[in-house]
Amino acid sequence: MSLLLLRSPLTTALPPSKPPLHYRLTLRLQPSLAPPALLSLHLRPLRPKLLTLPHASADPSSDGGKTEGKISGRDVIVRIGEVLSLGFPLWVGSACALALWRPPAFLWVSRSAQLVGITLTMLGMGMTLTLEDLKSALLMPKELAAGFVLQYTVMPLSGLLISRLLNLPSHYAAGLILVSCCPGGTASNIVTYLARGNVALSVLMTAASTFAAAIMTPFLTSKLAGQFVAVDPKGLFISTVQVVLAPVLAGALLNQYFNKLVHVLSPLMPFVAVFTVAVLCGNAIAQNAAAILSSGSQVVMAVALLHSSGFFFGYFLSRLLGVDVSSSRTISIEVGMQNSVLGVVLATQHFGNPLTAVPCAVSSICHSVYGSILAGIWRSMPPNDKKV
Repeated sequence: MSLLLLRSPLTTALPPSKPPLHYRLTLRLQPSLAPPALLSLHLRPLRPKLLTLPHASADPSSDGGKTEGKISGRDVIVRIGEVLSLGFPLWVGSACALALWRPPAFLWVSRSAQLVGITLTMLGMGMTLTLEDLKSALLMPKELAAGFVLQYTVMPLSGLLISRLLNLPSHYAAGLILVSCCPGGTASNIVTYLARGNVALSVLMTAASTFAAAIMTPFLTSKLAGQFVAVDPKGLFISTVQVVLAPVLAGALLNQYFNKLVHVLSPLMPFVAVFTVAVLCGNAIAQNAAAILSSGSQVVMAVALLHSSGFFFGYFLSRLLGVDVSSSRTISIEVGMQNSVLGVVLATQHFGNPLTAVPCAVSSICHSVYGSILAGIWRSMPPNDKKV
């Protein structure tokens, strides 16, 4: 049996340069029939506990020796960009509402301006990728392969079926099918993060579908929409390569070999992306304001059904294929959210009737609202299982 006694610092005179010592008094008692005898008495010096007082200029919020520095101008720009990205549906919806109310506010946008805007947007998306990401996309693991197949089957077939069920006019049907054949939208990565999905898979799915869009979008559009309007698959292919494949690859190369430059430019890209999407969608609405006001409800219903189908079947079929909950949420978001602004540009460049771009513009608002609502619901329901 041991008994530990702690004594206060001894009053013995010590050199002024040394701190006072604490001593531990240990009594070791041996049980026996007779009264216990004191076997040993040890006086062992303890290491003194030093109390460090914070310096007057120290940051009281620092933790573990890490001092939070001043917020730089770049940090401010990054945070503003995040706010703009989270409010994406609001900005696009406001632009479209303004375009309906005051069409001249967006009629200044030329075709060359459209190409510049979408090219810069895709360049910014490419800056979030590396060559390793693109290599991983080519390897096509199970989740990525499932998402890729669903991206280019669920949405195009849904677009064709909805067009027939609602008996859409040929120009609206072509626009709906065109946007359904576009790759995943750039906003899907943000929505996936908010929904507690698999962000890495989201980035790879966006990269894979975007690179494949150079072939898949013209091919599927010509096959499915060709029965409604004349489609130029060669022209669609060239435009898709110019405004999607080339800038995304250039952005990935910049991120791989000129990382310092990307570090400077990347905070500005959310501003470019949000501004471009809002202006291009507003322009598509402004050019057809009168027609939309007269028959817009049919277009909105068709687009709403299209994206509902993408979100639902993206998740449901992923789960049937044995994909975990987090990745299934990601696939649902990637399938349900399209690169609508690409559809707007392609419709403007390659379809004679400007009304073809209207479903693409409405799609930008619809999938953003759906995605935001779904992200809020799923964020409150953290995934708790991995397999079906």
